[in-house]
Amino acid sequence: MNDRISPTICSNSSDASRVRVKKLVVSGMLTALTVALSGFSIPVGASKCFPIQHLANVLAGVFLGPVYGVSMAFSASLIRNLMGTGSLLAFPGSMAGAFLGACLFQKTRKLLPAYLGEVIGTGLIGGLLCYPVAALLMGKDVAVFFFVAPFFMSTLAGTILAAVLLAMLRRLGLFSYFERLINE
Repeated sequence: MNDRISPTICSNSSDASRVRVKKLVVSGMLTALTVALSGFSIPVGASKCFPIQHLANVLAGVFLGPVYGVSMAFSASLIRNLMGTGSLLAFPGSMAGAFLGACLFQKTRKLLPAYLGEVIGTGLIGGLLCYPVAALLMGKDVAVFFFVAPFFMSTLAGTILAAVLLAMLRRLGLFSYFERLINE
């Protein structure tokens, strides 16, 4: 009796597993990069502007999709908070931007919507979501739109860095190579 399973029977499930593992590894690498560079922040008002998080959000959104992008943003925010280099405000800002940027890229397959999704998701939606976090969990008395401007500046800086990096990858022919490498 033959105990081996035919490769043709398993090819779809093993291919899907391989892609999931690749995406998990890349997500972990982006999380590690984000945490390792968490010392690079710019204080603006009551929040810390952290452009590396937004750079990673765009890369995760473009190469990994919304589930892995949001998971990476959450993991990086959690680790940064545990290390004392982040605040509770990192969660709503980074996760909203990662989600919207990834969804828009997935829908259009264009980079500009991904950039706009990160900026609007973090700068506007994330900035507004920080109000209840600051008021209820941190005990801060701030206006509803208090975090929008600093989050917008932070995400704009990180998104510009991501746009420059992705433009260089495209020119070098590495953008499509990375997409194939992760998704095959």
